[in-house]
Amino acid sequence: MRLLMCSAAMACIALTVPQAVQAQDLGSNFKRDKNVSVRQRPRPDYEAAGQKAGGFTLYPRITVDAEYNDNIYAEVTGKDDDTIWRVKPELAVRSDWSRHALGLFAGGNLIRYSNNGSEDAEEYTVSANGRLDIARGSNITGSAQTQNLVEPRTSPDAPTAAGKPVKYDLNQGSIVLTKEFNRLRVTGRVEDKDFNYKDVPQSDGTDTVDQDFRDRNELYYGGKAEYAVGPDTAVYLSATGNKKDYDTNVVASDRSSDGYVVGVGANFDVSELVRGDVQVGYMKQTYDNFGEIDGLNAVGRVEWFPTQLTTVGVNGSRTIEESTAADSQGYISNNIGASIDHELMRNVLVSAAYSHGKDNYKGVDRDDKRDNFSATATYLLNRRVGLFLTYNYLKQDSSGAQAGASFKDNKLIASVALQF
Repeated sequence: MRLLMCSAAMACIALTVPQAVQAQDLGSNFKRDKNVSVRQRPRPDYEAAGQKAGGFTLYPRITVDAEYNDNIYAEVTGKDDDTIWRVKPELAVRSDWSRHALGLFAGGNLIRYSNNGSEDAEEYTVSANGRLDIARGSNITGSAQTQNLVEPRTSPDAPTAAGKPVKYDLNQGSIVLTKEFNRLRVTGRVEDKDFNYKDVPQSDGTDTVDQDFRDRNELYYGGKAEYAVGPDTAVYLSATGNKKDYDTNVVASDRSSDGYVVGVGANFDVSELVRGDVQVGYMKQTYDNFGEIDGLNAVGRVEWFPTQLTTVGVNGSRTIEESTAADSQGYISNNIGASIDHELMRNVLVSAAYSHGKDNYKGVDRDDKRDNFSATATYLLNRRVGLFLTYNYLKQDSSGAQAGASFKDNKLIASVALQF
């Protein structure tokens, strides 16, 4: 499908970033397409036609957002509000080949504040991915991506003393090998991420807020073995290792570590009502200059289809994340959430989502709690024009002797998207 409804935080007509479409899987025990969610449902009259160019199709798109934010600096008192304008041009390119696949993507985000020019910023993304079909049920996919991004003020890692938003470069690539043997499917994956953060001036302009201690490389490697107990259910074993190397030479800031996650899980699409993927296991991260973090790992999402016009989802996760808090090597992030999408008409949709998160920092006395609610109304005029209205509420409470920022933030975003 070439027209998807984005999340409430990024309401727009979204041509999917080129993805390596799976090879032909007729008769596969691992197909999970019995149910189709509201967001996945094809809408031929509202999908971009694209522009043909030999064996490729080009999908240009531009989105314009107007956002009102009542707390642009994520402060507990003395809030500043502003109107924020965003212009996001994008170009997706996909191959039209019968075998193998190649996709390219380039996009930008021009951000301008009406009354607070110090928050102005630009972002961009350039990526490529492809799939090499070896045999039926066997393929190799690869991707590479470079991004220049801006860290939101509401991020738990954003420095409160910064006079400008933190900018950073993220370069990443991955290779995935998949082989299917009737009821058994084996997947191996290697992924590399490189982060480079930029220093920012302090809010009073007297000095800079150093961000070099956050620069790092993250390498992930692992595999997954799935066994289909039936045409609609599979159980699996998963193991992923990682190595995180920080560039800093300051011992107190060096959070270099090695870790792994092992788990068992199941994916299913067992009836016309429910599908999902749930995994539980054990995680451990060992730091060169800090102690260990370990415990229960979990990640999952289940979708319920009460009618063809309504999709209800629940999700949750428990993971180990990187920290920027002094003397803390990291934190355990616990998250639960729910969402609902309803199709009022073929071209009119409404969505709502709620999530609750709790971060337990290690090595310091700090706990963060977050509640996030969003609601979006989508109106697709035709295959070229879409209108969106989104409300987003975020509340963060940080407690403890080394507490971070506590704040409430309300956003109202109106968007218009054009695709061709």
